[in-house]
Amino acid sequence: MGKRSSWALPYAIFLILFVAVPLLLVVLYSFQDASGRFTFANITKFFTDKDALSTFALSIEVAIENTALCILIGYPAAYILADKQLNRSAVTVVLFILPMWVNALMRTLATAELFTMAGIQLGKGTLLFGMCYDYLPFMIYPIYNTLAKMDRSYAEAAADLGAGPFTVFRKVTLPLSMPGIASGVLMVFMPTVSTFAISEFLTNNKIKLFGTIIQENINNSMWNYGAALSLIMLIIIGLTSFLGKKDEAGVQGGAV
Repeated sequence: MGKRSSWALPYAIFLILFVAVPLLLVVLYSFQDASGRFTFANITKFFTDKDALSTFALSIEVAIENTALCILIGYPAAYILADKQLNRSAVTVVLFILPMWVNALMRTLATAELFTMAGIQLGKGTLLFGMCYDYLPFMIYPIYNTLAKMDRSYAEAAADLGAGPFTVFRKVTLPLSMPGIASGVLMVFMPTVSTFAISEFLTNNKIKLFGTIIQENINNSMWNYGAALSLIMLIIIGLTSFLGKKDEAGVQGGAV
């Protein structure tokens, strides 16, 4: 226990038991039928299941709309928070991050209750509102973190060369903040696709997302098909994360 590496042992055990083993079980169940025999039927079923495909397409549509809303609202907020001339108080940053300290389920239930009290019919509009409310901090913080660490000398140099404020933002600030935007997109887009509780409470289960299909299969003891859908989602998340990191490295390399 005198070695520094020994202190990493509890974390390694935790990762093996609660990350690696569950992922292996998901893969194992995905390629088994109810009797435990190896099969690709669970994977191929997804591509022939019209209900699952339509739900997946709807989930992608909602995720794109929610991500776009979070960028439109989150980028200006992050820009104001990172600009010392516009924001001189660190308390403002905490106020934007404060909703993350409250349980997401509690926030969703409170939002649904507010809509009910106001007599607003639950549907796609309330779903997008609730998702934007829940995931907006995950868009603001990465962008804010990137903008706060940005070297201001680039913008000053562009201004000295005659570039106007809009040109400086379009050609300097925005490209240099792309890593933050990419991180925010990853943190908003994929959770939106896979969520189920928010859509259930904010639409009275009228709108089903991909996470709802997975939940329903698990609850109905269709473990193998539910695991296959989860595996497909994991593959999409992995590919998206890989491509996002690749684009982020390219942006950083170009900036340097």
